[in-house]
Amino acid sequence: MSPTVSHKDSSRQRRPGPVNHCLDLKSGPPPPPGAWDDESPADGVGGEGDTEALLWAAGARPPRGYRSELGSLLLLLFLYVLQGIPLGLAGSIPLILQSQNVSYTDQAFFSLVFWPFSLKLLWAPLVDAVYVRSFGRRKSWLVPTQYVLGLFMIYLSTQVERLLGGAHGPDVVALTLAFFLFEFLAATQDIAVDGWALTMLSRDNVGYASTCNSVGQTAGYFLGNVLFLALESADFCNKYLRSEPQPRGIVTLSDFLFFWGTIFLITTTLVALLKKENTEVIPLKEETKGIMDTYKLLFTIVKMPAVMTFCLMILTAKIGFSAADAVTGLKLVEEGVPKEHLALLAVPMVPLQIILPLIISKYTAGPQPLNVFYKAMPYRLLLGLEYALMVWWTPKIAHQGGFPIYYYIIVLLSYALHQITLYSMYVSIMAFNAKVSDPLIGGTYMTLLNTVSNLGGNWPSTVALWLVDPLTVKECSGVSDQACWTPEAADLCKKLGGSCVTALDGYYVESIICVLIGFGWWFFLGPKFKKLQDEGPSSWKCRRNN
Repeated sequence: MSPTVSHKDSSRQRRPGPVNHCLDLKSGPPPPPGAWDDESPADGVGGEGDTEALLWAAGARPPRGYRSELGSLLLLLFLYVLQGIPLGLAGSIPLILQSQNVSYTDQAFFSLVFWPFSLKLLWAPLVDAVYVRSFGRRKSWLVPTQYVLGLFMIYLSTQVERLLGGAHGPDVVALTLAFFLFEFLAATQDIAVDGWALTMLSRDNVGYASTCNSVGQTAGYFLGNVLFLALESADFCNKYLRSEPQPRGIVTLSDFLFFWGTIFLITTTLVALLKKENTEVIPLKEETKGIMDTYKLLFTIVKMPAVMTFCLMILTAKIGFSAADAVTGLKLVEEGVPKEHLALLAVPMVPLQIILPLIISKYTAGPQPLNVFYKAMPYRLLLGLEYALMVWWTPKIAHQGGFPIYYYIIVLLSYALHQITLYSMYVSIMAFNAKVSDPLIGGTYMTLLNTVSNLGGNWPSTVALWLVDPLTVKECSGVSDQACWTPEAADLCKKLGGSCVTALDGYYVESIICVLIGFGWWFFLGPKFKKLQDEGPSSWKCRRNN
């Protein structure tokens, strides 16, 4: 319902695996198909395409238990926790901006900060191929990136209060540029950590990397979003954590950034000095792969007709959900729902988000996983209308600046139903991506498909936020022959003694339009989308001379 939720999944993409020429039999037998999602919490790190952790010589080592590599597991877990902090902070800023009444056009501009995690495929080959051998392949990127992240957080802690509360309101352009760089660095750190996870652990324990990823990112996101918003809120702290009320929360965004910037610097120094990379499991042939090999491979995949059709359809499939996913949470804050309460609603959803993929994967494991996507789509579209109805109902139920407990129960149930439909479609798409990915180049192939799937959700969300203000109709109450179409006209209305009153909220217009577009896609393109799963394996095979 808010950026804290709708953009989180986009953070879990994987970098492309090592490049293998399409249908090159010299590369040996293909690895077994991996998990259904290169980016899901249930994903197993080290799927097809990632050969680094699979090259132990037969019988070279006895089986290892996880206790023998507990230190590496804890380090990996903490690195993923650090990765989740920037994600959580970026998700909390839109709610802070909304409480300061910024325009939805500004919110749309700020939503660009969520794009780096969906676009990191563009520079992942560079991170994989360029490094200082003597220092370590992954440390060559991890250490400088985390140093820059730490220093940037400390510097930002001295500027963020000014950016959020300047004389003319928040400086959205500067905030967007700062947090875009913030997320770009975090995405680069993600590429390095994902690659290191495959060589930091032995083959016996590499499966635990996915657990570290899921638990670490979730914990980091919780710290940077839910915990921060709660401790930053004066109302929450005065009500639950203090005996005497104070005008501010326990922590400020400046304090939070400085603390975690210091943690980044300390952790990075310890990693640089004390942790050595395991070079035994890095295949020599991967060392020779050039950057252009991967980009050529990606271009070869995209040119295939079946892949091109899938990309075009998945890039438009989520337009119908954009208003509900991107705008609803901000509208609830605008109507008076405390932002920290909305963030806390994500806590009871965690068990549901863990269980849902396990249940849904039973129905997507067969030959036609897109059937689940198709069946869940109309229910998710209808929930978009229910969200709009809930926003309309919110100010009518407010009482003395608060909301009754049954209101939050209804919001929570609505959110839970939304998560069921969202995960049904999400797991279905990722199951399909795993099903059609050429196993010889599965890591690169599936990462490309997952990247397109995430972009299919990101760009409609940005557009939906941008369209709210143009679609909103405001009238100048108290002054005749005066409109409020532009900021200048609104200022003139106020100077003449009137006030701008919303006659038609663009959110409701947009919600109806999005749902109509969504049902149109479902009716006309949905059957064609399902037919993609009937294509033969040859339609998805990447051939050398395509």
